[in-house]
Amino acid sequence: MVENALLSLEDEIVYNKKLFSCLTCYACQRECPSDVDYPAFIQKARVLATTAGQLGDYAHAGALQSIVKLMARSPLNQHRLEWLNKKGGYHTSEKSEVMLFIGCSPYFEPVFDDIPVRTLDIAMASLKVLNFLGIEPLVHPGERCCGHDALWLGDVETFKKLAGHNAAIIKDSGVKKVIFFCPECYRTFKLDYPKYVKLDCEVMHISELLAQRLETNGLRFNEVKKKVTYQDPCRLGRHLGLYEVPRKVLSAIPGIELLEMEHSKEESICCGTSCFTNCDSYSKQVRVDRLLEAKATGAESLITACPKCQTHFRCAMGSKGAEKGPDIEIEVMDLVNLVASAMGG
Repeated sequence: MVENALLSLEDEIVYNKKLFSCLTCYACQRECPSDVDYPAFIQKARVLATTAGQLGDYAHAGALQSIVKLMARSPLNQHRLEWLNKKGGYHTSEKSEVMLFIGCSPYFEPVFDDIPVRTLDIAMASLKVLNFLGIEPLVHPGERCCGHDALWLGDVETFKKLAGHNAAIIKDSGVKKVIFFCPECYRTFKLDYPKYVKLDCEVMHISELLAQRLETNGLRFNEVKKKVTYQDPCRLGRHLGLYEVPRKVLSAIPGIELLEMEHSKEESICCGTSCFTNCDSYSKQVRVDRLLEAKATGAESLITACPKCQTHFRCAMGSKGAEKGPDIEIEVMDLVNLVASAMGG
């Protein structure tokens, strides 16, 4: 594709379905001696492709892409906090200076019910963690998708609508800090939003907040005897450089034994699919290879800090028939769920 770009063969790029197979994981730039930002090239090429009416092969019948487009419409009434009202026991505040961004978690649940993935469990665990830290966050009923997938699929117009909406509700709410448990949301707010909208607040991943409080408050957790290995999400790792922070949080939990995979930190392998697009035998093999690495450590649990990583790994383990590959069974858990379990109660 780079060669075609250099030769000005635009159609060879725009009309090539493989354009949407790139994981945009930034593993290539780490190895490139010329420091070529290939994912940025891919992103711009996809804008051209989308403008020309070319799309990747959407997984899950395009349901997730449709949901994102619906959320970009205005006005839109959502019922995105029913899970919070039903569960109860969590403390939130409409006057808080801290906002917990929930993102697409309420919409992931029905799509991935058969795997099963419970992204709202991560949201509830995040609320428990924040309450444990003495924070009653704002959980805004009007927030929408961060726009990550739209941007990386080349749909800039949809992304701009979502970014503008989210920036407006954050400004109107008066919050000073927004906390994320999704690396894609965090990366989008931190690196992409400033190019399109003005944000007058601090943005932070929940693992960063925990690591910060460990230093200043000397947090104490209950013992959780478990051998774990850690999956570095691409957006949190190679995109944002956060490798040690989640490991610091893990090491603060008594009884946790961290066993590193063959490829970790900067060399970590992606979970295999980007933007729920072009999910084929190759992307599934990436997931299987990574799960085999995790299993080889002797760990009981594969800990990640990304809802999509968990979704893709659970999907690989749940595949039936010839697509499944080797028989792999390992517990997959989000970092914040592990931390919440160490808080007791």
